[in-house]
Amino acid sequence: MPEPEGTRRSPQGVPYSDLPHIVNADGLHLFCRYWEPDGPPKALVYVAHGAGEHCGGYADIAHSLTQHGILVFAHDHVGHGQSEGERMELKNFQIYVRDSLQHIDIMKARYPKLAVFIVGHSMGGAISILTACERPQDFTGVVLIGPMVQMSAESATPFKVFMAKVLNRLAPKLTLGPIDPKFVSRDPKQVEAYEKDELNYHGGLRVSFGMQMLDATSRIERELPDIRWPFYILHGDADKLCDIRGSRLLYNEAKSTDKKLKVYEEAYHALHHDLPETIESVLKEVSTWILERVPAPQTS
Repeated sequence: MPEPEGTRRSPQGVPYSDLPHIVNADGLHLFCRYWEPDGPPKALVYVAHGAGEHCGGYADIAHSLTQHGILVFAHDHVGHGQSEGERMELKNFQIYVRDSLQHIDIMKARYPKLAVFIVGHSMGGAISILTACERPQDFTGVVLIGPMVQMSAESATPFKVFMAKVLNRLAPKLTLGPIDPKFVSRDPKQVEAYEKDELNYHGGLRVSFGMQMLDATSRIERELPDIRWPFYILHGDADKLCDIRGSRLLYNEAKSTDKKLKVYEEAYHALHHDLPETIESVLKEVSTWILERVPAPQTS
């Protein structure tokens, strides 16, 4: 039987009664963060983090937006950071989308007149795309930083996909290699910070988790011709974790009339944690793009 609400604790042992959180449809507690502007907010931005990390890594993006009167909110996905759930174990990628929509609905109920944007990185980019596809009328725009749109041709050859499906049936909990931190950023200090962050997952990725990533990219590929919502993609052309060809495919195939792709030469995966000049550019680009699309305040 589940523990009473008052005794539920995060994986780090902190009572959820002491932490901002939501409870998802499966009864799992998801740790939340809220970055609020000094005055009344003029828009809402939901942030979807990537695989193996947590939403605390988006403080810089959040602060750059709150300075312009925007309220930013996020949660650690199931099995990540300070949220409940087996680490990096997932039955269906749709759970991430469902939980995102739940959190967005909570904030929309509090601020019903405000426009809602999404910012997603890596796997969070895939979550963002599928979330916007599910309810396109709900979002004013989506920003994607190094998004996972398709699996790389090298990692998803027909033979490797076939073997992954076989292993998923025979040994779904078999672990493969971990995410290599040196591919996250060109800045050694950022790589070291990633390695030392105890809220990040540093173990191997399970075969079953990889299959969910594959299923998510297959869903995105099917959705591409129907995408009409505004989006801005930022991607490093030296990204070895999420293939930039996926971003180019999204840009070329989507029917959106308001779409933009900015490529950072020689930049790695986490542009918001790359070299200082790249970080500065990304923060400015993201905040400017969103602010330009915030509707004028509604007069009563």
